[in-house]
Amino acid sequence: MTEETKTLFFTLLVQKGWKDYEVFQRHYREAARRLADAKGPQSLATAQLEKRQFNRWCNQGLSRPPRREARRILAELFPGIPVERLLGPAAVPAPVARPAECHPEDPFERAEDVVMEAAHESARFMTRAEATNVGPHAMEQLAADIRRIVRTYPNRPVGPLFQEVRELRNYIFRLLEGKQPPAYARDLYLAAGVTCGVLANASFDLGRYAAAETQARAAFLCGELAGHNGLRSWIRGLQALIAYWDGRPGEAVSLAEAGSSFMPEGGTAHIRLSAMKARALGQLGRAGDAVAALRQADDFREAAVDDDLPGGMMAFPPEKQLFYASSTYLWLGGQQHLDEAERNAQEAVAMFSAAPEGQRRLGEEALARMDLAIARLGKDQVDGAAEQVHHVLSTNARRHTESVTRRLGHFSRRLSEHQAATSPIAIGLREAITAQQQHLPALLPGDAS
Repeated sequence: MTEETKTLFFTLLVQKGWKDYEVFQRHYREAARRLADAKGPQSLATAQLEKRQFNRWCNQGLSRPPRREARRILAELFPGIPVERLLGPAAVPAPVARPAECHPEDPFERAEDVVMEAAHESARFMTRAEATNVGPHAMEQLAADIRRIVRTYPNRPVGPLFQEVRELRNYIFRLLEGKQPPAYARDLYLAAGVTCGVLANASFDLGRYAAAETQARAAFLCGELAGHNGLRSWIRGLQALIAYWDGRPGEAVSLAEAGSSFMPEGGTAHIRLSAMKARALGQLGRAGDAVAALRQADDFREAAVDDDLPGGMMAFPPEKQLFYASSTYLWLGGQQHLDEAERNAQEAVAMFSAAPEGQRRLGEEALARMDLAIARLGKDQVDGAAEQVHHVLSTNARRHTESVTRRLGHFSRRLSEHQAATSPIAIGLREAITAQQQHLPALLPGDAS
């Protein structure tokens, strides 16, 4: 291709770094999808550009003007430049000879050339600055997908949902690798943080703590880039949760306290941090500090406003706060604390089970029932404990998580040491727990990355 046959189109591709066919094809398809979403028709979203046609556009090889859909896409990619000019020669025709009185070396003429060149440079900047790989319709759909996922997560099997969230996260990552206005970039980082946070929670539910911590770190970074305190504090709470279940209560307390430095824009993330801190302090046997943290969570609850995160699994409703309190009191032990544990767990179970069938937070309800079962076992109410465990076995067969399975094993060991261990009801209950744990399928085949 000689310099004389190059088009303005080719020159602009070089400036943008799009001169390779595969690179331009990607931007061409993205522009087609934006136009289809914004103005239609939807068939435009599948528009393709053959390499032979691309070469013609670069090399003034057109025998006829481009089709209407191609003209629309080119206008989207190169706004303000007519297609005929875009696919015409890159070089500006030589100027007509000037009259003698207007000498080409005249200072005024040279200044005018410099001014016009500066204007052209600004125009080229505007063309690049306005380019975006995502529009309002795509952002609206992305927000809707995230809301649906976080609201259905507590009621769906974790394995299949994990794959769906992973695909959505990867789509957001691809968008972030492109170009978009700063406001959209912030929203995309927030969306990436939420999806990484969901994947961290799912990895935790699948018993993959190392993977969960990696996802949480990525989510926190996205929260930093988005400048969103609600997400940052929620992720610190999730990291505290992982540490708590991994037998690191001191680290869980530190993470909860670190999260408290990010006062969320609204919602319940700070309530969750205080309740999580109380549970870890209970595990450490620090009764006074644990009860103080529970009271702080109550104070935050009274002042809470609507959650600005997408809600669902990322919200911390009162029933979940009650079950965190029951866990705290179980750790502290003693008759008075056992009574408090039973009262809080019983109230939490009643609230969880009152939710509509498709909106029940099954895993959390199961854990609250396990707290109630352990409290009743501690008060020698084996029949009452068995009732709760049978509920949990039924739920865990449909939507099992590693946390619930661990709590069932913990209960079974306590029951084997209880004075009623040889009673028919205790023997039957332990056998039911053992049978389920031996026959549960793998939580997720493959690597939960």
